[in-house]
Amino acid sequence: QASMSRFGGGKKEEKKLTPYLKAVKSTLTAAICLRNFPSQVVERHNKPAVETQWARELLLAPVVIAKNEKEAVKIEGSINALRISIRIKQMDNMEGILVERFSSFLEMRADDFVILRRKACEKRPSKKDAVKKAKISIEKKSPDEDDDGYDISFLITHYHTETMWRDKLVEFIVTFIQEINSEISDLRLNVNSRGRKVAEHFFLQFVAKK
Repeated sequence: QASMSRFGGGKKEEKKLTPYLKAVKSTLTAAICLRNFPSQVVERHNKPAVETQWARELLLAPVVIAKNEKEAVKIEGSINALRISIRIKQMDNMEGILVERFSSFLEMRADDFVILRRKACEKRPSKKDAVKKAKISIEKKSPDEDDDGYDISFLITHYHTETMWRDKLVEFIVTFIQEINSEISDLRLNVNSRGRKVAEHFFLQFVAKK
């Protein structure tokens, strides 16, 4: 139990859910009613309908729940699968790079998370390349930059709901959304403290010479 993920159910004390998270939780609870449904196009195939987009009658209308223009959750339901895309708050390019690195770290370990997609749906463009190309400060955001796109996506199929508790899956997604901003803030503080120590060590060389 000590090795449980920080995004899991290891904490006994539950934080109070905001209206934004309550809306996400209620929508996920309603959309996670999944069932086994083989492909109508290819014989003996069983693919997530939300991924293949082969039959429109098997898809639900996508629902976007936005806290503001920088934070949003897109929920795409279907008869046998559910896709959740999360837009993480990014106040400047430094947070954008941290979010990109953090999401890439998780996506490389998607097998351990089981329901995590290896690539986010409608993924945002790379912040690192944008900073290099535009030659703008890492602490500032480009004025013509938009907030469209998402940073990380989850895919829940009927196979998962047959072997896992549905309410626990919903709770995991809500807890992930709840904790991700504090994770990015901690990473930013670590970067700033490292930069401060490097700068102090660099200037000490000149002081020693004098």
